[in-house]
Amino acid sequence: MKILVTGAAGFIGAAISKRLLERGDDVIGIDNLNDYYDVNLKLARLDELKSYQNFKFIKLDIADKEAMQELFLVEKFQKVMHLAAQAGVRYSITNPHAYIDSNIIGFMNVLEGCRYNQVEHLAYASSSSVYGANTNIPFSTHDNVDHPVSLYAATKKSNELMAHTYSHLYNLPTTGLRFFTVYGPWGRPDMSPIIFVQNILAGKAINVFNYGNHRRDFTYIDDIVEGLVRIIDNPAEKNPNWTGENPDPSSSLAPYRIYNIGSNNPVHLLSFIETIEKCLGKEAIKNLLPLQPGDVPDTYADVSDLEKDFGYKPATPLEIGIENFVKWYKDFYGIVL
Repeated sequence: MKILVTGAAGFIGAAISKRLLERGDDVIGIDNLNDYYDVNLKLARLDELKSYQNFKFIKLDIADKEAMQELFLVEKFQKVMHLAAQAGVRYSITNPHAYIDSNIIGFMNVLEGCRYNQVEHLAYASSSSVYGANTNIPFSTHDNVDHPVSLYAATKKSNELMAHTYSHLYNLPTTGLRFFTVYGPWGRPDMSPIIFVQNILAGKAINVFNYGNHRRDFTYIDDIVEGLVRIIDNPAEKNPNWTGENPDPSSSLAPYRIYNIGSNNPVHLLSFIETIEKCLGKEAIKNLLPLQPGDVPDTYADVSDLEKDFGYKPATPLEIGIENFVKWYKDFYGIVL
């Protein structure tokens, strides 16, 4: 297949691109290579992908309407894996316009490209942050998510609504994926795993929000990629049992689906840090702080639909995932202990 992967220089984008390339798909990867975090890490991920003959990279901003129109017109993709977005809950509080440009306008351009160019399936990144003020644990895609607590979450919920509209109006199969705290080799340096490892090794304090009482459904990158491959291969279908009298938010009479993709095993933040400490053989200096604006205390994914529809459930133990991540970190950054 010929597949477009947006955000191909990103953490998840590079990982899924590599998997698709290895199985023989032609992958066109796009990314604007912005400086939200270290561009050198993004370029290093791309270097890994450029060793494949069936990979082509185009530097492009999804918010550029004309460039996106030209891309879809020329390349004629069969499927699209849309992972490009402005990420980060806390950053959305200080730089809200970046989220509208990328996550709303950019997503609109992706939808239009799919609409006019007979794309067979659009799979796109949503986020566990859409659950917001929802306290019904574990989080289920069948629950209402109309109370986001950050602009980032609001843009991701908006993506789901926009996708449904295009599924309904133009019969475009769309599948939204609510990711739960992804970690592993090649991870983002703005996320806690790298920040924790970096500071622990440097003997600096780590900020532990909500006094360490967070629980997060940490999900290893390989588990995420396995789920994405199965989903992209199976376009969303209409749910003939759907009814407007008791509407199920996860499906529709249109070819539209929403899935959680997480470990289904929430871990206390302090336990996560403890696992990192064991791998590093060094104890962290902890700066205990209150819950930050936009954060939620717990994330816990109900992945029963993913298991039922695709026979798949993430399974990498935290200890193995952290060990692999720490090994990559040491190798990539040249750390010798």
